[in-house]
Amino acid sequence: MLSVLANRTYRRLFAAQVVALIGTGLLTVALGLLAYEIAGERAGAVLGTALAIKMVAYVGVAPIVGAYANLLPRRAFLVSMDAVRAAIAVALPFVTQEWQVYVLIFLLQSASAAFTPTFQATIPDVLPEERDYTRALSLSRLAYDLESLVSPMLAAALLTVISFHTLFVGTVVGFILSAFMVLATTLPQAPPVEHTGGIYEKTTRGIRIYLATPRLRGLLALNLAAAAAGSMVIVNTVVIVQGYLGRGQPDVALALACFGAGSMATALALPRLLDRFPDRPVMLSAAGVLGLLLLVFAAGFRLFATDKDALWPLLLVVWSLLGIGYSGVLTPSGRLLRRSSHPVDRPALFAAQFALSHAAWLITYPLAGWLGARGGMTVTLCVLGLVTLLGYLLAATLWPAHDPDVVEHEHPELGPDHPHVAATNGSRRHAHPFVIDEHHRRWPQKVGSA
Repeated sequence: MLSVLANRTYRRLFAAQVVALIGTGLLTVALGLLAYEIAGERAGAVLGTALAIKMVAYVGVAPIVGAYANLLPRRAFLVSMDAVRAAIAVALPFVTQEWQVYVLIFLLQSASAAFTPTFQATIPDVLPEERDYTRALSLSRLAYDLESLVSPMLAAALLTVISFHTLFVGTVVGFILSAFMVLATTLPQAPPVEHTGGIYEKTTRGIRIYLATPRLRGLLALNLAAAAAGSMVIVNTVVIVQGYLGRGQPDVALALACFGAGSMATALALPRLLDRFPDRPVMLSAAGVLGLLLLVFAAGFRLFATDKDALWPLLLVVWSLLGIGYSGVLTPSGRLLRRSSHPVDRPALFAAQFALSHAAWLITYPLAGWLGARGGMTVTLCVLGLVTLLGYLLAATLWPAHDPDVVEHEHPELGPDHPHVAATNGSRRHAHPFVIDEHHRRWPQKVGSA
């Protein structure tokens, strides 16, 4: 997996990603402490509102930026977004009102919604070979998982010698270093944009391509499955460990670390696994495992309700397996986006994935929290397990088992002198790698490989 770091451009981009992730991790810790300083016992409500604002920014801003990202130089755009994020992080320690937190979080996450899909869409151009790109995806997943473990520990260590306000300095430094690393990198030139149409046509292009592609409709359902399982872990781990089991904060960290360790194990194994097996069975199997694990733990939670000593190791095992399934669903998603678009459409399509996947989290986050508070953990596990299995079943239905890249199709609406027909020896019926674009607005009903 580390072999892709031999590519100098990707190595610098990956380093930029890592330092920005560490800065974001420090921001997460500092923001929680800032919320407590401002709102006291209402800190949870403030953080919940900030999280909802974050998701709204992701869902609303990403498609708009994705539509116009190719109109700007990639490097300048990415550096600008890092600079904006650094400037906002500088302002955060000085806020004294809740509404100020909400405004700055919206601006910060809007910049992230502009930066992240554009950054992700650049990697396939830097690593055009699918084998290399697969390893880059696994390395990226590994970086996210390591950040979730390292950043809280780093923050805890720093807080022994500095105030939490100073953690924001680490966030600023992370974004500035990311900007400098991108600035020092020569990125591939973005393909020229040839699309016409108004604002609606451009801003919805990525989502229209996404929803018209069967494998991506399946990916949307898999996003729901991953979000349902992930929300259970992120929202309710602290409730189960401290509220139900009566254990301390270190055990909350241990449970989350088990989830992260499972995810990292999958990230390490996936490159070789995907060399041998197609994406579909790997991702569907992982989603099915997520749903079954939640239902199994619901049964265990009810069975061992009075035996906390038995429930604790069961939780650690299930959380580790959930991490394995979670990474198995999400890590290969970039391969599907790459297969399903021309280079010119990748920023829009990655932005669509960014927005739609976070729309799933916008549903499952409050569902996990509300059910946990009102219905108890057994009900919550059952409902989220069923939502996960629903995502699995929808994906298995929407994503055909026969899913070739090269598809034979015809163009009865095009004349023999049309450039697209002329490029295929003048035949309206022909075969080539099929993606949704100007000349292919619908997926063929009967798909045959050629």
